[in-house]
Amino acid sequence: MKKTKIKKTIAEINDKIRSGDAVVVTAEEIIDIVRDNGPVEAARQVDVVTTGTFAPMCSSGAMINFGHFKPTIKASKVWFNNVPAYGGLAAVDCYLGATALCEEDPLNRVFPGEFNYGGGHVIHDLLAGKQVHLRAESYGTQCYPNRSVEKMITLDDLPFAVLSNPRNGYQNYNCAVNRSKDTIYTYMGTLKPRMENANYCSAGQLSPLMNDPQYRTIGVGTRIFLGGGQGHVAWHGTQHNPGVERTGLGVPTKPAGTLWVMGDLKTMDPEWLRGVSILGYGTSLAVGLGIPIPLLDEDMARQTAVTDEDIVTQIVDYSTDYPQGTGRILGRVNYAQLKSGTITIDGEEVITVPLSSIKKAREIATLLKDSISRGEFLLGEPQIPLPVA
Repeated sequence: MKKTKIKKTIAEINDKIRSGDAVVVTAEEIIDIVRDNGPVEAARQVDVVTTGTFAPMCSSGAMINFGHFKPTIKASKVWFNNVPAYGGLAAVDCYLGATALCEEDPLNRVFPGEFNYGGGHVIHDLLAGKQVHLRAESYGTQCYPNRSVEKMITLDDLPFAVLSNPRNGYQNYNCAVNRSKDTIYTYMGTLKPRMENANYCSAGQLSPLMNDPQYRTIGVGTRIFLGGGQGHVAWHGTQHNPGVERTGLGVPTKPAGTLWVMGDLKTMDPEWLRGVSILGYGTSLAVGLGIPIPLLDEDMARQTAVTDEDIVTQIVDYSTDYPQGTGRILGRVNYAQLKSGTITIDGEEVITVPLSSIKKAREIATLLKDSISRGEFLLGEPQIPLPVA
């Protein structure tokens, strides 16, 4: 391994944050700094690069303890606003998933034209201070004799509420199209027939794992911006798949790394956790996620200077190849092309549609930059690295 000219530690950078001397820039700002000064001087000048993304992240939810009743109950079935939560835990613990659908007609009908209400909306409603209807049922035991409870609750009434998202912050993702003659409805949004649109979901050069593609500074224990509050990386995410084809910068050309993230729901903001209804698919939760990247050396400076032109993804036909798992792709495209509004596939111009908000991603990176600059946000030292292969 080659020796670097600049070498910093996270502890040293945290000392600079505490003293107010840290230089913090966003993932967009570092691009020009590296281009104008080179990676060595950029690493010398800058201490932290902030990233951001805001998009539907279906593998999200909240671990909730709703408190004991008199008489006590061991809840085996739980609903919030008639959205089922998983009750196969102890007593009054449950997990509310973002994609769980309301059981009350007509909201549970997943077909075109229907608005769906689900777990993501319940989480947002709780954060927004709204009352939510709790219902729980039990088979009854001698220590937990109660068989049914109902109550209107708010987030303040819950003794414990933690956002626990098993798969967030995907490192790259597909560009989805539909080559069939019929409109199809997917988690990637509505795909019109004959490739009338191409949908994608990534913040590109602002995206957290794109700025640390080999997970040198992101691991278990990394402190993050999560839902408007502070959270941590708890583990690598489900479907974490780092051993994919990568460019010379180490950036994957298809879906790769993912993060399991957690944080105190009560410290979060409804602006950055929003319930989503996806036509013909169901519900999800739009999550605001930002990660600070410490510039430990010039290699990190070089990687955080990644641009949309450097990031390539695969184009997949969601009418056949995705559901059948064929692995076929129609081609590759970079994020500068996707963000331009149109791409060319097989000689045809196709309109591109983002599911992620670049505006919100930019706001998150800026909020995180300001928080670190004020000394309100220290970097978390990773305790366990993410798997790299």
